[in-house]
Amino acid sequence: MSHREGGRQAGQGKYLTLYPDLSMMIGNAGTLASRHSPNCGSSSLIEIIKVILLGIVEGITEFLPISSTGHLIVAVALLKPEISIEGTFEIFIQIGAVVAVIAYYWSDIWQQARTVRTDQTVQRLWLGIIIAAMPAGLAAFALRSLIKEALFNPTVVAISLIIGGIVLILIERRPLRETNTTALKAISLRQALLVGIAQTVALIPGVSRSAASIIGGMMGGLDRQTATQFSFYLAIPTLGGATIIDLLLSLDELQPNDLVYLVVGAVVSGIVAWLAIRWLLRYVASHNFVQFGIYRVIAGIVILILVAATVL
Repeated sequence: MSHREGGRQAGQGKYLTLYPDLSMMIGNAGTLASRHSPNCGSSSLIEIIKVILLGIVEGITEFLPISSTGHLIVAVALLKPEISIEGTFEIFIQIGAVVAVIAYYWSDIWQQARTVRTDQTVQRLWLGIIIAAMPAGLAAFALRSLIKEALFNPTVVAISLIIGGIVLILIERRPLRETNTTALKAISLRQALLVGIAQTVALIPGVSRSAASIIGGMMGGLDRQTATQFSFYLAIPTLGGATIIDLLLSLDELQPNDLVYLVVGAVVSGIVAWLAIRWLLRYVASHNFVQFGIYRVIAGIVILILVAATVL
């Protein structure tokens, strides 16, 4: 086994989420409402800086179990970008995150591709990944309109952050099991399906795809590190598939003047996401998720306060 086997607009108007959770799969591929040429001088430079900052926020929070939805809502409220960060920009940001996962695990994936015809453990691993990706995809297709209309608002995001944080804390406080699955290739199809079912909860904005899939894995008997790694692998078909579909649906929305913002956002998000993946895998080797749970609760409370103060 390779050493590497051993994270929309929320509401109306100014709220957004850049495909941070599985709620990404139900966001419309909209347009950039305000278009600015890259040759607009200082104003354009300021907007690029804002895009870079948003890319950093997205990259850091995409694969951590904290949901990038809430963080991006606050970031946009503070930065007040002149461009409307939705639609095509969301898709390109997500491309950066997906590429980051593939790049991080490239040597493992390449080796698995070379042996998949003869290695039954590799076959089972990727069959499990496909099975785990299916429940969320089917649920997103069936509930797309309902979720978009009823749940895309900052209050839902805040409540999801708080509840998810409490669940993370409780999961880590439970008595340790004597037997855990400690390797990716040892994950059973039943465990993969359980992770996939848990991942569907992330259709609710603020839950976090990473948190939902990691919790599902740990509840199914995976140890912390293996659950985290499987969550990253699962991001490839889950986020990648949704991104490809949205990109194909949005090709007619692409404008030459947007390319600078799109490319910058994707590159920054990808680089930061790669670093976040590496950091989290090292972190979970010797730490639990309690700190993330506490952070989620605090972040949710802060968002509720901002909503009450009409900042969001």
